[in-house]
Amino acid sequence: MSSTTDGPRKLPFVVLVLSAGTFLMGTTEFVIAGLLPEMADDLHVSVSHAGLLITAFAAGMIVGAPAMAIATLHLPRRSTLILALVVFALGHVVAALGSSFALVLAARVVTALATGTFWCVGAIVATTAAGPAATSRALGMLLGGLTVATVAGVPLGSWLGQLSGWRGPFWVLAALSAGAAAVIGRYIPADERREAPSVRAEFAALRDVRVWLTLSSMALLMGGVLATYTYVSPLLTERAGLPAEAVPMVLTGYGLGALLGTTLGGRLGDRRPLATLITAAATTTLVLLLLTLLSPNPVAAVILVTVMGMTGFAATPVLGALALRFSGSAPTLVSGLSGSAPNVGIAVGSWTGGMALTSPLGQAGPPLVGTVAAALTLVPLTTLALMRATRSGTPLPQRRVAADQSVGCGAQDVD
Repeated sequence: MSSTTDGPRKLPFVVLVLSAGTFLMGTTEFVIAGLLPEMADDLHVSVSHAGLLITAFAAGMIVGAPAMAIATLHLPRRSTLILALVVFALGHVVAALGSSFALVLAARVVTALATGTFWCVGAIVATTAAGPAATSRALGMLLGGLTVATVAGVPLGSWLGQLSGWRGPFWVLAALSAGAAAVIGRYIPADERREAPSVRAEFAALRDVRVWLTLSSMALLMGGVLATYTYVSPLLTERAGLPAEAVPMVLTGYGLGALLGTTLGGRLGDRRPLATLITAAATTTLVLLLLTLLSPNPVAAVILVTVMGMTGFAATPVLGALALRFSGSAPTLVSGLSGSAPNVGIAVGSWTGGMALTSPLGQAGPPLVGTVAAALTLVPLTTLALMRATRSGTPLPQRRVAADQSVGCGAQDVD
């Protein structure tokens, strides 16, 4: 119903509401990085063992996002979003009350399943409300909620944790998510009954190898960045020699870098997605390598952590847009996998980063793991570029029409 002229100016209010929900989800996933030493001490485990709280959340997202995409395919979306937020709130209450590491770990898995459900269903609701002409912008707004979480939510959670103990942020997130459930019940419209979605069509979309190359790029690049970010607190305090009070400020710099990277990546990726992705992956590899070598210098460490956020997140909106474009007319499952794939990288990255942290490499281990993962991202991205080159014999207008039909909005040529 909206035209291409008015589409870029305004998104429906429901998209903003859903973006606020993804802000809460992003905060709970990453706030642990700033609370890790305090949680490890209170729960009587090592810092590397406490890092499993991030790994477990990522594992829950890996299973939850695609599984919930299919499980909720025929359920009312508004009810599903409300239920996801209620479970999310209860998971935080259990974690805040928990006195054992095992209980807090289990609560993290439950909240991750709720997060996967919310992200997958929320993406469909947002893009449906925005219409075909504004699909990419609606997804960008949801991703913006996650990015703002790294700018504001994570540093504020870390600061609150220092004032009230690590349980304080969990109580606040429980209260906010319960409030978000009420707001969604008020402002998200009831489902419009349309043609029943097809589970078979959703799985058929996975036959395109380009989908898997894009998903593997998501996993590798995010895994490289998060292998470092998970253990950024001990890196800054023990290796760079910064006081613990400075960690939230550095996390704010990282979040601002991520916000800038998401904005720039989305704009540049509209015209030349693969060139943008390859540049982002190569630059992230260099930044992580420099962080491995130069992190004993506190000034260099702060600058490089900030730049890591910018280069690492520059690829996020471009990869998400490509995944949906390659999925054709059945994007629901691919949308779920787009939430799952980065968390595969986060799970493996935080696990291997923890192993590297306890190795003779010490605090230099996690960024070295990140360097290797980011470098490997260039393999699927280069393959995508070569596949595009082999198809270049098709006349350009014909390729553009095919791309446009695959997503139903103004998709541009992939180069």
